[in-house]
Amino acid sequence: AECQDYKSQISDVQLLPLEEVHTPNMKTIGDVTGFLKMSSKNFIKSIIYLADNKPVMILIRGDYEINEHKVKERLGCSELFLANAETIEKVTGTQVGFAGPVNLPISDSAAKRFQIVADYSVECMANSIVGANKKDTHFKNANLNRDFKPENFCDLRKAVKGDNCPRCKKLKIDFSRGIEIGHTFKLGTKYSKSMKANFLDAAGKEQLFIMGCYGIGVSRIVAACIEQMNDENGIVWPANIAPFQVILIPIDYKEANTKEASDKIYKQLTDEGYEVLLDDRDERAGVKFKDADLIGIPARITIGARNLPEKVEFKLRISKTPELIPVSEILTKIKGVLHP
Repeated sequence: AECQDYKSQISDVQLLPLEEVHTPNMKTIGDVTGFLKMSSKNFIKSIIYLADNKPVMILIRGDYEINEHKVKERLGCSELFLANAETIEKVTGTQVGFAGPVNLPISDSAAKRFQIVADYSVECMANSIVGANKKDTHFKNANLNRDFKPENFCDLRKAVKGDNCPRCKKLKIDFSRGIEIGHTFKLGTKYSKSMKANFLDAAGKEQLFIMGCYGIGVSRIVAACIEQMNDENGIVWPANIAPFQVILIPIDYKEANTKEASDKIYKQLTDEGYEVLLDDRDERAGVKFKDADLIGIPARITIGARNLPEKVEFKLRISKTPELIPVSEILTKIKGVLHP
């Protein structure tokens, strides 16, 4: 997500003298800020990358994370990797954990090609903590322009909840989990150029088609639905995409009256276009009920000798308790709950 710049937050602050602080074996932000009793928001992280094999230092506020996709895009490089310890020591003169933008060893041949690029979050920082490019040492009160100067500022961080919208500057960014069920791709002229797919514009000039494609993943829709529609007993299918809309559970399908009623109800519903599953297994009723809840069919009709011939037990998957309804009202009931 796009992040706004911080120019509006720059304020006049008294710039304190740069101060070298001994920080033995303190290589993490947590170690250093805890020792100095300061917030990670006062720390500038200095992360060394290799962009197409050329070293670059990315600066970002201590409580933010770098978005490597943004870095790659801003630098225009094909490959981007975190530098190893050997490279970091070569271009900064120090061990991992103590690198910073102040007093870089510019005489080093590698450092002459060394870029420093800062995220917008560094733009308004003052009297910050940075690595001192010296083992077991950090600087307090490091300041832009006076002590270091990035080549440019740009959006390089991951957005976080509560960020202002970069466009309207008013609404707050929020996050929620999602699953991709469809996508669109802008292909541009990559394929139309190779296929010589041209057209004549209004001026009669030949132009390449700008292509795009889209896709909807049927199996992903199923996965997304199950992820959202479930409870402790299993799936809770919505009727419009359920594999079956109704499940019939005869208590004892071998019993003549139960079988006759089950088959009659099955035919009645299927003739009306409903997708019906008849559980004719020789299993206990409890097993059938458990399986029906697990696979999540929206409506369940239980048929047993105790309630026949007048009534059957009806239950929606989303409800807790069943109800008795007359056999003559089954179709009306199904139409009312599945197509309200």
